[in-house]
Amino acid sequence: MLILISGCAPAPYVKPSVPAGMPGIYHRVERGETLWRISKIYNADIEEMSRINHIADNTKIEVGQQIFIPRAQRPQPAPVRYANDDFIWPVKGKVVTGFGQTSHNMINKGINIQPYGTLDIVAARKGRVVFYSDNFGVFGKTIIIEHADGLSTVYARNAQVFIKPGETVQKGACIAKAGSAGRDGSTYLHFEIRKGYTPVNPLHYLP
Repeated sequence: MLILISGCAPAPYVKPSVPAGMPGIYHRVERGETLWRISKIYNADIEEMSRINHIADNTKIEVGQQIFIPRAQRPQPAPVRYANDDFIWPVKGKVVTGFGQTSHNMINKGINIQPYGTLDIVAARKGRVVFYSDNFGVFGKTIIIEHADGLSTVYARNAQVFIKPGETVQKGACIAKAGSAGRDGSTYLHFEIRKGYTPVNPLHYLP
């Protein structure tokens, strides 16, 4: 289990803001479900779901919570599970800069994760390596892995890289080692999830 934000009690439940007349259903969150998995069950747009339900990240989802799924119909006879397609964290650690926040005068298009213990970086999902640069500007050693459904993941500011373009990597396979990347000498991974060429909030997809 990853601890992303320490201290503090859970944020109070905020009722979904459903536009007048919008069809859809409510889904009751079960143990182990993520926003990403729920969106796959109903073939729904995860960004629209997060906006309507005021979900900034998956740590806000609680068992028993009712989430509105726009334009969805109740699956029959039971929801399909997508555990094999779920994302995992590329490294165990703490999010030190969130999606859309400003870091070093730049808007962060992903999240920066400061590792706990091991510096091993793993593939967040099965896919094919489509890009590698040994020195991609401020991001240093950078990897991009493309997945089957138009999503891709970016892993930047690595100290070592163990894969090359064209390789297929399994979810959880070690692909790199995090290095000292911060201006203060701190170590962190810059991680992005993209839909096509558009960065999306990784915390909507990670468990």
